[in-house]
Amino acid sequence: MAAQSINKSAKFSPAIGRPPGSNTLLWSGVGLLMLCLTFTSFRDNRSLQPFRITGLAQGTSYSITYYHQRELVHQRQIDSIFNRLDQSLSIYSPTSLISRFNQSATGIEVDIHLRKVTKRSLEIFNDTDGAFDITVYPLVKKWGFGVEKVALLPDSATIRSILPCVGSGKIRLVQNQLVKAVPCTQIDVNGIAQGYSVDVIAAYLERKGIRNYLVEVGGELRVKGRKYPENKVMSIGIQTPTENDFESGDIQRVIEIDQGGITTSGNYRKYRQIGSRRLSHIIDPKTGFTTQSEIISVTVLAKDALTADGYDNALLSMGLPKALSFLEHHPSLNAYIIYQKQDGSVSDTATAGFYKSNR
Repeated sequence: MAAQSINKSAKFSPAIGRPPGSNTLLWSGVGLLMLCLTFTSFRDNRSLQPFRITGLAQGTSYSITYYHQRELVHQRQIDSIFNRLDQSLSIYSPTSLISRFNQSATGIEVDIHLRKVTKRSLEIFNDTDGAFDITVYPLVKKWGFGVEKVALLPDSATIRSILPCVGSGKIRLVQNQLVKAVPCTQIDVNGIAQGYSVDVIAAYLERKGIRNYLVEVGGELRVKGRKYPENKVMSIGIQTPTENDFESGDIQRVIEIDQGGITTSGNYRKYRQIGSRRLSHIIDPKTGFTTQSEIISVTVLAKDALTADGYDNALLSMGLPKALSFLEHHPSLNAYIIYQKQDGSVSDTATAGFYKSNR
């Protein structure tokens, strides 16, 4: 009890910031402990080494680099995660949950993956005034961007017949049920699923105790921490199209990022060439036709890859003036936009925070 009385009544010296007298040893001990913890943390970080896993999934390649004292994750674990995601989100699997929903008349019970992706998609649909809409799948198929290719492009009458099936207002989540208002409504989450997959892999790494990593799936990324043993912020290179062309080139914009998702949507990445016409894979859900935008590509930085992946498609379809106005009102998003000027030359622009490291 005496010790308690001394500690409660002790006064701190403004000059040295600690109690006088017998408590000096106690404070010295705390300082020594903090020094030891700092030294141990520094020593542990120096011992971090890179581990890399690469493979094929979701019709593309993936690459994972993480930094730790020992190997904690193996390729079979990552491939198992991708298999579970495909069973939920892949339109290319006839037995997946999303395929079952598309084949149903009223809807189905969904798992956590399809529920999370649909929930975020509906949020982005509302936030972008319908610029991002996962119910475009009937149109996607008609334009030849679905599972099966088509020889002929749809005419206006065909598009008009499909539009009553389209619109995210025709689907809703009721607990674990995803229901549809009309039987012909079908969804395609390819515009956001890879970003979600990146986040799922990142969450798995963190559950394993990994705090420094870079996860990439088909060019969509999630980053956290630093690169070791150099102890440097991770640098991300962005591929830009060649001058006066929509083809991808070798010019790189480089940004530093230590946390968040970074994704890109581009007309030069996925398109159909019909004679002299180049058709964008981005379809306007309101008109039913492929978008004709001066924007060539959009790279988005956001808190996670799921968010970035949803908004990059929306911004691409908006056109440059509307996209820039939208970004002004969404400070949590940063974007780098490549666009074609009226004279045919290629230029770029970015939000103020895009090149700033978030260290």
